[in-house]
Amino acid sequence: MRTDLLLESIPGLDEALEAVDSFDRALVDGLLRPRPDRAAALAEFAHAVAGTPLAERVAEAAGRTADGSAGEDDFVALAAARTALLGSVHDALMSRVEEAIGRPGGEAGVPAPESRAAVNLLTAARSWLADLARAGWQGMDHDVVSGAAPVVAAMLPDPALRRLATLLDGFAAELAASCPGASAKRVPARRWADLWSRALLLTLPGAAEASATDTATGRLLPLGVDLHEHPTAAQAQVHAVFEPADGTAPRLVRAGIAVPKPDTVVGAGVWQLLRPHMSLLAAVGEGRSMELDAMPVTGAGDLIWSEAHARQGEPADAFVTARVALPAATDTVTAPLDRHPARIAVPVFLEGYTVQQDDGTLTFTVAGHPLEVDTDRIPAAGPLTPEAVAGSGACIALLRWDAGAYRLQPLAVETTVRKKAVALHAGGWAGGTTDKTGVRAEKAATDAMAVLRERAGRLLRK
Repeated sequence: MRTDLLLESIPGLDEALEAVDSFDRALVDGLLRPRPDRAAALAEFAHAVAGTPLAERVAEAAGRTADGSAGEDDFVALAAARTALLGSVHDALMSRVEEAIGRPGGEAGVPAPESRAAVNLLTAARSWLADLARAGWQGMDHDVVSGAAPVVAAMLPDPALRRLATLLDGFAAELAASCPGASAKRVPARRWADLWSRALLLTLPGAAEASATDTATGRLLPLGVDLHEHPTAAQAQVHAVFEPADGTAPRLVRAGIAVPKPDTVVGAGVWQLLRPHMSLLAAVGEGRSMELDAMPVTGAGDLIWSEAHARQGEPADAFVTARVALPAATDTVTAPLDRHPARIAVPVFLEGYTVQQDDGTLTFTVAGHPLEVDTDRIPAAGPLTPEAVAGSGACIALLRWDAGAYRLQPLAVETTVRKKAVALHAGGWAGGTTDKTGVRAEKAATDAMAVLRERAGRLLRK
C-alpha cells in the first residue's frame, strides 16, 4: 500500500467541506427566518454547486429560504446539493484510496429502483423534516420532535418503508435526548445535518428501496464483520470476497442484517438477536466459506441475503483470503445516495508494519508512513481488543476517512498469545463462543430477553 498518497492533500476538498459546513450552521439556527449572516452563508452554499445541473434550482431554493418563504421542495433541493457536495468529496477520497491500494475499482452502474412505497407516508415524513429544519437544532422542542412518532409507527409495518422508518426513529430519539435545543450544550451539526438530508432524500419515491440487479452463484469467502450498535438497533455487516462459479474475476461484496434491540442487550448478547437471521454469521465464527446459488445482489455489491440461496461451505481462513484473493478482487460500486465520506469502508490487508502508542493513540507505520488505528470502533462483542491489535503482526482492516484523515478499523489480527500464534476476529463470537466473557454476556442477554418476553406477554394478556 502506498500510504504516502493517503497523507497528501486533495485539491478542493477543504472548500467543498466548508460549503457543507456553511449550510449546517444555518440548520443549527433554523431555516424559518435565517439571520443575515446565515442568509449569506446559504448564498455561498448555492454558489458551491454553480455550473452543475443543480445550480439554478438550488439558487432559487437558497433565495426563498433566506427570505423565509421556502417550501418543502426547496428543502429537498438544498438537501440534494449538500449530498452532491459530500458525494464529490467521497469520490475524490475513493480515487485516492484506489490509487494507494492498487486494486481495480467497480464500473457497473446502479440503476434507480421503481417505487412501491405509500406516497402519503413519504409526504408525512417530508413534512416533519421540513418543520424540523424551520425550527433548527436550537429551536426544536419535544412538540416538534414528537411529530415523528406517528409517521414511524405507520411506516414500520411496510417493508418498503422500514429503512426510512428506522432512520427517522433513531434520529428522533437522538433529538429528543437533547431537547429543548436552546439549552443543549453541544450540537453535533454535521451528524444531524447528515441524518436530516439523507432522510429527506429518502422520502422521494423509490430512493429508499434496494434493487437487485443480478444474482451471485459461487463461493463466498468472509473477511470480517463490522458490528454497529445503537440503544434500539444493531447491525452486522460481513465484508467478503465473492468468487463467481463461472470463473470471472472475484469481487468484494457485503451482506448485512439489522434488528431492533432492547437497550439492556449489549456486548456479545447482541449476536443472539442477529444470529437467527443469517447463517453467514455462524460461518464467520467457525471460519468457513458459504456456497451461494443465485443469491440476489445489488449493483453496489450488497447481497440481499436469503437462506434459500446459501449453504455452508468448506473451512476458509480469512487471512488466507486476505493474502491470496483480496488483492485481485474488484471493489464495489457505491450507490448514489451512499456517496458520503463516512460511508467509506474499504477492506485492506496489512503486514510488516510497526506499531506505536502515544497518549492512547495507536498508529501503524506502513511503508514508512503512519496510519492511525481507530480502536474505538472495535466492538465489545468479540475477542478482538486494542491490546491484541497493538501486539499484532498482520491485520485485516477497513480503511476509513474520519475527521480529515484516513484511519484503520481492525476486523481481525494475527498476534501471539502465551507464545502461541493466534488469529483474533471482531466477529469471532458471531456463531457462539466458549470464552468465559462471551458466555457471561450471552447468558445476561438470554435472561434479559426472557424478562422482556414475560413482561410483553403480561401486557398483551391485559
